[in-house]
Amino acid sequence: MDWHIGLLRGGRMLAEESPQFLRQQYNAESLEDVFLKLAVMQNMGKRRRSSIAKEVIDNVAVPALSNPALDLSDEQDNAEISGEFGDNISMTSAIPDPIAVTTVPALPVPPEEDVPASYCNKQLMSKNHLHALIWKNFLWMLRNKGSMLFVVGLPIIQTFLFCYAIGHDPTGLKLAVANHELNEEMITQQHCPSIVGCNQTQLSCRYLDMLVRNRSMMMIFTHTDDEAADLVRQGKAWGSLTIANNFTQALTERIESGRYADNGTLDASELNLRLDMSNQQISTILFRDLVETYFNFMDHHLTDCDINPGIARIPVIYQEPIYGTIIPSFNEFVAPGVILTIIFFLSVAITTGAMLLERNEGMLERCLVAGITGPEILFSLLVTQFTVMFLQCIFVLLVVFYFFNMTLNGSIWSVLTMSILSGLCGMSYGFVISCAVDTERTATYVAMGSFLPTVTLCGIIWPMEGMYPLLRIVSKILPLTKPIESLRSILQRGWGLTEPTVYYGFISITTWVIVFLVMTILLLKFKKG
Repeated sequence: MDWHIGLLRGGRMLAEESPQFLRQQYNAESLEDVFLKLAVMQNMGKRRRSSIAKEVIDNVAVPALSNPALDLSDEQDNAEISGEFGDNISMTSAIPDPIAVTTVPALPVPPEEDVPASYCNKQLMSKNHLHALIWKNFLWMLRNKGSMLFVVGLPIIQTFLFCYAIGHDPTGLKLAVANHELNEEMITQQHCPSIVGCNQTQLSCRYLDMLVRNRSMMMIFTHTDDEAADLVRQGKAWGSLTIANNFTQALTERIESGRYADNGTLDASELNLRLDMSNQQISTILFRDLVETYFNFMDHHLTDCDINPGIARIPVIYQEPIYGTIIPSFNEFVAPGVILTIIFFLSVAITTGAMLLERNEGMLERCLVAGITGPEILFSLLVTQFTVMFLQCIFVLLVVFYFFNMTLNGSIWSVLTMSILSGLCGMSYGFVISCAVDTERTATYVAMGSFLPTVTLCGIIWPMEGMYPLLRIVSKILPLTKPIESLRSILQRGWGLTEPTVYYGFISITTWVIVFLVMTILLLKFKKG
């Protein structure tokens, strides 16, 4: 719907168009500037009894536009303007009105009524003002259903993308294998026969078969060691594995002889591995899978041959962990930080946009002129934006814990409370940005500039213990550092509010909310413009 407004002054309709058209036509940033220029154009040729009005008018650039509504040729030539500029200005004629005006005696002033003091009256809040502001904000949301659906649905999409794309072990990793136990025909056919049970035939194929079945690897068999290494150099494989032609015999002799095995037997029973370490995650996971699969292979082989598998194990027993799982998931580690970051920065975005929309449309100035106080504007935006943020929190937690079954060992209410506080902190930070800057572009730069330090310094993707000592001190005072530690302890360890790590997070983020809100009120009160 294209809304039109009318600008009226001195009993004349100066303009009637949409706000956007008026700002473009008169090259103005706000409707107040449009009205000012129209008033100056209307005053052209009039005598001014105020020197202040003349000084202000002389500094206003008036566009060369033709506006019939400003044609004052039918008025008296000796008309003049009275009043200071910005006050009630009236245009009068020097000729006295011949019609006598009868003076009506003023009515007696009614006695003053004692208004009961309340918090809203005594402080900077008015129930009527708050009701009108909140209703105005909700009406804007109802009229912009598409934008609100996008705002509410965006965190759901981001959570789905995170859960599907981050933290899963890579599959289909190619490994170049120079297995000299295979003949020419097997290498050509890319086939390595695996025989189960207690047998001494091509044990290397049994090990490689377990890698393919359990770890989802792809084997590329080559004729020589150099050919396997060249595939890695060309980026066609993530590692090369070399197996001696007498691997099965040497491994059997090594098991039977134990400490009496010679060096040649030991060398032939080893697997020579060369990895592409340019990708830290893939190389680490590939090495882990090769080692764990080898232990499993030896356990199965020795068990089938009625030999105690403990003789092939390292003398370190990896028992059930106190917290977490035996095979840790990177997804579980970064999930607390991702949840709070999504909620925090989406709250920053929607709050900054809402406040800047109020300013750019001139609504903020009109409210302040009409007697609305800064705390009232702030509280009304908090109420409406909190509703949106609360829905975002609910949907994000539903997706994470009930759709993807993330680990939740603690209280869901503690998780929900921390998520809401993170959203409130983001909203408060958004208020500070929108009050401190003047344009959407600057607000975008500030929000983006604070995103990367938060991700890198708050322990989201890497433990803080690995940071430079000075950065570790800086990271501890950031808004999301302690809350992420707290949420991670709730999810993975099942800790409650009695643990210092948990309640420090709640105290930290609550403090930041208060600091940001106080800064917003001060900016609304003292910042010029």
